[in-house]
Amino acid sequence: MNHRLAFPAAPALDHLRFSNAFASLPAAFYTKLTPTPLPAPYLVAASTQAAQLIGLAPAAFGNDDFIQTLAGNRGADDSQPLAAVYSGHQFGVWAGQLGDGRAILLGDVAAADGGRLELQLKGAGATPYSRMGDGRAVLRSSIREYLCSEAMAALGIPTSRALAVIGSDQLAMRERPETTAVVTRMAPSFVRFGSFEHWYYNNQPEALKTLADHVIAGFYPELQAAENPYQALLAEVTRRTAHLMAQWQAVGFMHGVMNTDNMSILGLTLDYGPFGFMEAYDPRHICNHTDQQGRYAYNQQPQIGHWNCFALGQALLPLIGSVEATEAALSNYQALYGAKLDELLHAKLGLVSRQADDDKLLDAMFTLMQASHVDFTLFFRRLGNLRLDDVDSDTTLRDLFIDRAAFDAWALQYRTRLKLENSQDGNRKLAMDASNPKYVLRNYLAHTAIEHAQNKDFSEVRKLQQILENPFDEQPQHAQYAELPPDWASGLEVSCSS
Repeated sequence: MNHRLAFPAAPALDHLRFSNAFASLPAAFYTKLTPTPLPAPYLVAASTQAAQLIGLAPAAFGNDDFIQTLAGNRGADDSQPLAAVYSGHQFGVWAGQLGDGRAILLGDVAAADGGRLELQLKGAGATPYSRMGDGRAVLRSSIREYLCSEAMAALGIPTSRALAVIGSDQLAMRERPETTAVVTRMAPSFVRFGSFEHWYYNNQPEALKTLADHVIAGFYPELQAAENPYQALLAEVTRRTAHLMAQWQAVGFMHGVMNTDNMSILGLTLDYGPFGFMEAYDPRHICNHTDQQGRYAYNQQPQIGHWNCFALGQALLPLIGSVEATEAALSNYQALYGAKLDELLHAKLGLVSRQADDDKLLDAMFTLMQASHVDFTLFFRRLGNLRLDDVDSDTTLRDLFIDRAAFDAWALQYRTRLKLENSQDGNRKLAMDASNPKYVLRNYLAHTAIEHAQNKDFSEVRKLQQILENPFDEQPQHAQYAELPPDWASGLEVSCSS
């Protein structure tokens, strides 16, 4: 007898019921407009896992209505498309009004977890906030955002999601003519730190309060009962941002453009332009070729996260009511960041307890990694293979180091530390493999997939996506995707046009 339930088919995209909570705000918060049609669109890739978040069946991916809707060529039922206004600090300098220059929010739909997710088309044409731009996204940057959004989610890092990339042979001029695309992004909200800065610096306290009340009611309802809900909002966003920075550091992720207009009020990784995952370890590494001063270098990210929270605090000051209360909400950032990073690093090393000299062990490890330019991801993954009573198990890990004797000395300290807590090789490896990914989105892997896609071969994008959806699994059939980058990859650069 068959006891399995017959689940109803998930709806196609055109049957999703859209609303638009953001459109309920006053008209000054956005401009209503429809996307600019994308000529002859075609599907590049779509994420089954992202689709599941909104109850969308993968069968919809092959539907022309799906492609036309996510290209911006036909309206989704009940959607109220709009582009939002915001401002922000860019590379530490006040930039004034910005806004959705190439992104159009379709609205929000019911999510499988009982919440709601907004669907936004990035690359859907010019808006009043395009600042003389064409409003388009190129295939290259769209694939990078699509792959990294889903890769970060699989790593367990808070992020916006990417439902699909729709391509076109239409050209846009960047450093050279490139084909265009639209990536569909999903998040509970795309409100940014800069959304609050916009109203503060335009001296519109009522609009500032309206936005804060909207965010608290929609995403932090538990804060409504706080003695000072706006102070509580800043404290919670500060906590989430501190934890996000620690999570970035722990996987070697670099954002590249940590401007306040790219900082999510929900603590999500948002707006994937130039980004990278650390390869040869260098704490001063700058992943964005445009960032000549290194403001957003890897080792600067934690303090920039703190700086951005202060910028948000400045914007919320009129609502919070006093400098002292605002500073109190910000005061725990460093402790929160430090505690979270410590937790993550202990997990990466397979340590289940904390000892007085752990900081020395960690500092020595990073010093060695820097001196030998050790591959960040490979080091931590291979560290899980180390066995307490078998130095031969170190071979592939040891081979990453130029100074093998220095590594041997550190490995001896590490073994001694593990023995203090009676660590067991098998259990420790399982735990470490669950904390240290084998696969990350290396720049050369994205570059190769993009080159194929520019020749209308999307198989490598889709294959890479599938690998990155399971970053902690061994996947022996894909082992080459976890190897050291080839020599030619050292010449790859990404910039704000990426």
